Amino acid sequence: MDTALSILVGIGLSSACGFRVFVPLLVISIASQTGHLALADGFQWIATPAACAAFGTAALCEIAAYSIPWFDHLMDTIATPAAFIAGTVATASMVGDLSPWLTWSLAAIAGGGVAGAIQAGTVAVRGASTMLSGGLGNPGIAILELLGAAITSVLAVVALIALLLVIVLRRLARRTRDGSAALSG
Repeated sequence: MDTALSILVGIGLSSACGFRVFVPLLVISIASQTGHLALADGFQWIATPAACAAFGTAALCEIAAYSIPWFDHLMDTIATPAAFIAGTVATASMVGDLSPWLTWSLAAIAGGGVAGAIQAGTVAVRGASTMLSGGLGNPGIAILELLGAAITSVLAVVALIALLLVIVLRRLARRTRDGSAALSG
């Protein structure tokens, strides 16, 4: 996979970690198990059935926890550093063509930074919701965050597949055009 493309997909998946920590990791696991996503060396463990089950269980627990108005604030104290870590791992798992130092630096700064920034935004929105609704609006916010995580994760994978398809089709068209020119000339 092209390095720039893998970095962009990693950052896209990392941004989803800012909404929900485990939903993007579950999407990465499923997409890599089904052959739709190639993982960098050292991250094949994400594609194992055990990791997929763990991410699925963790995602369900996370979704349930954010549905409880008073518990969601406790979750934020855990989810904020966890989002940074998950965003770093998501980006690093996509980038395989760089040195380890550069991969992890990029993953921490770009992936972890994007995940942390989005997580900080969700904390602020949920805090405002608590002040305005006494916490009654927080389950609705939690649903929107879940949708944000799921849609962003799936779009990152679909965009990768679409871009790779475009690259393959362009190369095929170029070979066909070059082959036709060689036959006629």
